[in-house]
Amino acid sequence: MKKIAVVGTGYVGLVTGTCFAETGNQVVCVDIDEQKVEKMRNGFVPIYEPHLDVLFERNIKANRLSFTTSLEEGIEDAEIIFLALPTPPGEDGSADLSYILGVADELGKLIKEYKVIVDKSTVPVGTAEKVHAAVQANAKVDFDIVSNPEFLREGFAVDDFLKPDRVVIGTSSERAEKVMEQLYKPFVRQGNPIIFMDEKSAELTKYAANSFLATKITFMNEIANFCEKVGADVDKVRIGIGSDTRIGKRFLFPGIGYGGSCFPKDVQALVKSGREENFEFEILNAVMAINEQQKTVLLPKIKNFFRGNLKGKRIGMWGLAFKPDTDDIREAPALYMIEALLKEGAQIKAYDPEAMENVKSQIGDVISYEANEYDALKEVDALIICTEWGIFRNPDFGKMKENMKDAVIFDGRNLFDIEEMTSKGFYYNSIGRKTIEK
Repeated sequence: MKKIAVVGTGYVGLVTGTCFAETGNQVVCVDIDEQKVEKMRNGFVPIYEPHLDVLFERNIKANRLSFTTSLEEGIEDAEIIFLALPTPPGEDGSADLSYILGVADELGKLIKEYKVIVDKSTVPVGTAEKVHAAVQANAKVDFDIVSNPEFLREGFAVDDFLKPDRVVIGTSSERAEKVMEQLYKPFVRQGNPIIFMDEKSAELTKYAANSFLATKITFMNEIANFCEKVGADVDKVRIGIGSDTRIGKRFLFPGIGYGGSCFPKDVQALVKSGREENFEFEILNAVMAINEQQKTVLLPKIKNFFRGNLKGKRIGMWGLAFKPDTDDIREAPALYMIEALLKEGAQIKAYDPEAMENVKSQIGDVISYEANEYDALKEVDALIICTEWGIFRNPDFGKMKENMKDAVIFDGRNLFDIEEMTSKGFYYNSIGRKTIEK
């Protein structure tokens, strides 16, 4: 059993703290938001993540998971301090380290005995050195800084943490290495590796992984767009190349671009880090530009269908979150589609199982938020699918046609089978596949 402090209760911090508590550790989560801390003490989970609520409640009841607004109180007994603080992109694309370095400065004043301080946030190469310097400026005791990037997929974060493909730990300290190895042993009992490396390599590993996945998605979107030009079927191409073990099947599904808290920010930050070293990531520049266009790739198709005039058209929208099984709307393609459609004079009726409150708090009542997926179809001229939630995959097509003014679907996630849509009499326009005319 380790005594752990997790500073920051955002997505990464809350999953990290809860999962460490689940394996018997004593965890204190620290956050400056008093209202949020009070809600968490009462068992309220501030984010939507499948299965997190069960672990959260269980460990609070077992007194293994607690919360405080006091950094001093939170770290007092901790052997290991995780920094899970935001690193938002600045205007120039670089990661903002002010939150991490601010806490590091305070830690130097507060620690009274040896601590392992762990960067869990996604940070640029060289951050461990900066954190070390910030703590060292005030510290009177020994400490070590470790880079331990997270590889959590929203919607699967609990499983990813409890059963990781790998654990990456960057440290030059044998003492810290032993502490971290003991901490993570319960998570890799099936033989998945704990990979030790230097701090800079660990920091870059996280950025490289996310940038590669963003590139893979973007490449497949380019192939899909070309399929439409030449009459090929992207589903067949995807299966054909995905069966090659050198390529793999995952992250080959085309759509309306990637979003979320990680890929856009991390690709941008890596490009900025490169420029600081007089190195230009030409591939990643293309990835960012293409992904920006892909988010609204459905708009020309919709405008063409309605002969260039969307004014007064009622559009149903299924999905607002950037991906299913989360309420996260950061850089969600749906938001870009909403903005583009509103500029064209369209009216939007939207439904999402989890993300509607977040969207409403960001854009207000410029669209209509419906109680369920079928209410979002009442008297609409067309449906747009932006997020591949499971409940959208097997709908009542008869009920859909009854509710819709016209049976027209623009599918940004390729949820439905082409032949099935042909038999059901829909106009069906998807990504990288032939369009079904009614």
